[in-house]
Amino acid sequence: MAKNKKPKGKPKNSGKFPKKKLQRAIIDIISQNPNKLHNYKQIAATMGVTDPHTRTLIMQMMNEMAAKETLKEEQRGKFKMGKNSAFIEGVVDMTQSGSAYIKTEQLDEDVYIPPKFVGHALHGDTVKVFLLARKKRKKPEGQITEIVKRAKTEFVGVIEVSKNFAFLVPDNRKMLVDLYIPLDKLKGAENGQKAIAKMTDWPKDASSPFGEVIDVLGDPLENEVEMSSILFEYGFPQKFPEKVEQAAANIPVEISDEEIKKRRDMRDVETFTIDPHDAKDFDDAISFRELKNGNYEIGVHIADVTHYVRENDMVDQEAVERATSVYLVDRVVPMLPEILSNKVCSLRPNEEKLTFSCVFELDKNGHVQNHWVGRTVTESDNRFAYEEAQEVIEKGEGKHSEALTVINSMAKQMRNRRLQAGAIAFDKVEVKFKLNEKNEPDSVLFKVQKDAHKLIEEFMLLANRTVAEDIGKITRQNPKPKTFVYRIHDTPDPEKLADFSAFIKKFGYKYSFAKEDEVSKNINQLLAEVQGKREETMVETLAIRTMAKAEYSTDNIGHYGLGFRYYTHFTSPIRRYPDMMVHRLLDRYAKGGNNASQDHYQNICNHSSEKEREAANAERDSIKYFQVMYMRESVGETFNGVISGVTEWGLYVEIIENKCEGMIRLREIDGDYFYFDEKNHRIVGHNYGRVLQLGDEIQIKVKNADLYNRRLEFELVDEDDE
Repeated sequence: MAKNKKPKGKPKNSGKFPKKKLQRAIIDIISQNPNKLHNYKQIAATMGVTDPHTRTLIMQMMNEMAAKETLKEEQRGKFKMGKNSAFIEGVVDMTQSGSAYIKTEQLDEDVYIPPKFVGHALHGDTVKVFLLARKKRKKPEGQITEIVKRAKTEFVGVIEVSKNFAFLVPDNRKMLVDLYIPLDKLKGAENGQKAIAKMTDWPKDASSPFGEVIDVLGDPLENEVEMSSILFEYGFPQKFPEKVEQAAANIPVEISDEEIKKRRDMRDVETFTIDPHDAKDFDDAISFRELKNGNYEIGVHIADVTHYVRENDMVDQEAVERATSVYLVDRVVPMLPEILSNKVCSLRPNEEKLTFSCVFELDKNGHVQNHWVGRTVTESDNRFAYEEAQEVIEKGEGKHSEALTVINSMAKQMRNRRLQAGAIAFDKVEVKFKLNEKNEPDSVLFKVQKDAHKLIEEFMLLANRTVAEDIGKITRQNPKPKTFVYRIHDTPDPEKLADFSAFIKKFGYKYSFAKEDEVSKNINQLLAEVQGKREETMVETLAIRTMAKAEYSTDNIGHYGLGFRYYTHFTSPIRRYPDMMVHRLLDRYAKGGNNASQDHYQNICNHSSEKEREAANAERDSIKYFQVMYMRESVGETFNGVISGVTEWGLYVEIIENKCEGMIRLREIDGDYFYFDEKNHRIVGHNYGRVLQLGDEIQIKVKNADLYNRRLEFELVDEDDE
């Protein structure tokens, strides 16, 4: 196989835009001159687009928008705003005040909905909005006219029973109305218990929707009940349907001689896994051997889940819906039934396993000379916990010491080159809890990234990038890339970067982020410069906020944060559905199959991105619950903290020694009336000018550990109070 040439520089759009961005840009340009006719060439010129592919895409997009009457074709090829342009469709983001914002792909800004125009819409609903006349220098406002799709109709919360009726008070703070429950619809739920209720009706003139209890979880503040509540809130069932478990149990698991003959047999190659000490699902293994020419063969072997889980079968449909495993503090909720995730597919030591592999020939400096991608059969010789592998690396002796030493040396060189090429190095500390036999937190642990972690990370990145390049890179043999699933990360928002640049200049840091190809380099230099300084937390937090969110898409725009033009997720099919899609597409194209449906895969990409966000929220809520539980014994104690967030209602403060975060309410800070200076991420005293800013170190006292609402409340300790 030809050498794997390394792409130079950062991934850029090069004039290319995702379809969603194109539509937003077209509407924005035409709406600024609504009476003028525009053709696709004018739109392209205004956007600075010069490449033929994107210019053609703009023309196609304008015709599609005309068909939906968002645009009107007044003359052939010339358009203005259409009759549906006064309406937009988007998703409701409720606020605590009862107003809402509509997030829409049709406008660059969110649309504000006053409380009187929200109607019966709920948080997360997809709605149709009539845009009101825009006031000068104001954000767009609108009125919700239609609920297109409910985000959810089942809610978890606490039952409140009175003499003649009951209510379910939802856990979700963005669900601002309670569900009215007739007494004969309680299903045995008692006052104060956690339950799940289904919305059955919402009469036009009623202030609350009607519902009925469909499941009783139990008493609040019990771990099992609270974790069940969190999982349900974000749409992750704790258990698999019995028929899915049975279907998984019936999957043939024997590895036949016939199947082995179809694969590259690597069972005799030195192979091992490196995972967290408590892991049960081993997605990936590394193999190692020295070649006669002095180079090294490093294999990245991934569980061949799609050999067992066939597309559209019962297990696959359940995996699509879940899209990801969820990692709460005290449990893992897997994407696949345990018989597959922890046994059949897991690369356990001394067991023959079917794998999908990237096998690389590398020189001693970690430069790829050749690579091969395909199905294999492997056998892991040893299972390392990260700590065990790290000890071997540091001592230079023990099981697989030669392999680990060589691979670690390569990984370090690969990482250095990646960072020099523009990858952004955010190293956020991860928090874990040590739990006792009652599943209560005894202590807080910080997960530190050492060489063993970075070694695995680097080779997983290499495999993911290589697979994406093989399918997506335009070559003479591959002039039109086939449909594929990419992990994309857009460029930072220029407006956010400009604000960030202006803000850090106040602290003496003169970095410009105006040139796209210098942003990552300057951010890395800035992060290195602030390390250990008082403002380190503030600068790192704000830098992260300038970044877009990574997501899945069939429309490849590159991965900005990693500095890769082509990137996918191939290495974790046991816990991520997009990786299963990637495996299937690789197999399809290797066998000469036709191009897959882009719309089909994009729909699953959108769903997977959404479920990934929901899983992150569930994990965050789980951590918050255990943080509050951990701090219950510390009420009244004083700690040093860092201001981690500034809002109009209060300061978020992270305790330095344990990373537990709580809030100080503005109205409870004595000595002055404070106002919120949003632009400068601070609050300022009206009378005496005292400033409290993001990143400041302060002393706090734990005022309350409210486990019921998963909330820590702090109060500010002044030096005079000590």
